[in-house]
Amino acid sequence: MAALRDGDFAALQMLLKLVSALHNLTRHVVYRGLTRAEDILCLFPENFHQNLKNLLTKIILENISAWRNEAQASQISLPRLVDMDWRVDIKTSSDSIARMAVPTCLLQLKIQEDAALCGNNPVVSALTVELSKETLDTMLEGLGRIRDQLSAVANK
Repeated sequence: MAALRDGDFAALQMLLKLVSALHNLTRHVVYRGLTRAEDILCLFPENFHQNLKNLLTKIILENISAWRNEAQASQISLPRLVDMDWRVDIKTSSDSIARMAVPTCLLQLKIQEDAALCGNNPVVSALTVELSKETLDTMLEGLGRIRDQLSAVANK
């Protein structure tokens, strides 16, 4: 294999910088959800060549939906809740009187693993949890705080 000459190496470095800059630009546009030409054009420096700026903006706008879909599809996510069922049980017999007639909540969660990690056949597993009244109250309080925080972020 032929060795790179100094001029070739410099050109290769410039090409890598250009590809990196274009990658960062398209990532920024996709992440920010920019869909108007004016929003993209203002990202370029003032002294940037006008025709090249317009051409790059046109190419980005033509491909942004496909790039957004690809980015969303390639994200690794946490397991997804598919179904949930619950019931309240009261123990009618026990070796201790203190544990009799104490209600407990049985919570069954069906969880689907991330399809990207499992291939074409995502695995759905069942998880059953037994909760006392105190534990259930704590969990509901925590979920309420999560709801309030998500609402606050959504209203910004």
